Amino acid sequence: MEMEDDAKLELMQKRIIKSYAWQRDIIIPLSKDFDCSAEEVEEVFFHLFDMSSILALHATHESARDICLYQKFNADLRLCWFNGTLEIISDEDARNLKMKLVNEVKNGKSYEEALKMGHLELFELLKKEAKY
Repeated sequence: MEMEDDAKLELMQKRIIKSYAWQRDIIIPLSKDFDCSAEEVEEVFFHLFDMSSILALHATHESARDICLYQKFNADLRLCWFNGTLEIISDEDARNLKMKLVNEVKNGKSYEEALKMGHLELFELLKKEAKY
C-alpha cells in the first residue's frame, strides 16, 4: 500500500514539473542557462524538492523574479552609486523609481524601454537635487 502511495506522489510531482507554466517559466529557461536537457533539470528538481516545495516553488519563482528585476534596475541605473555611495538620490526616491520600473515591465513594457525611462527620470532627480 505504501509503495502505491509513493508512486502516486511521484506521479503528481512529475505532472506539476511537466506543467506548461513550470516548463515555460523554470525548466526550459534553466536548461538553456545550464546547457543541458529539460529532462536533466526536471530530474534535479525532482530529487531536490518534496511535494510541498514543488507546489510552492512556482510562486517563489515569481516573487524572486520581481526582486531580481528590482536589483537589475538598481545596477543598470547605477543607483548603488547615486544613492548608496554619493547619497545624492534619497532611499525613498531610489526605491520609488525602481518599483515604478518593475511595475512597468510587469505590465508589458520591455526592460529596455523601462530602463530608458528610468534613466530620464533619474536625470530629472539629479537636476532637481542640483537645483538646475
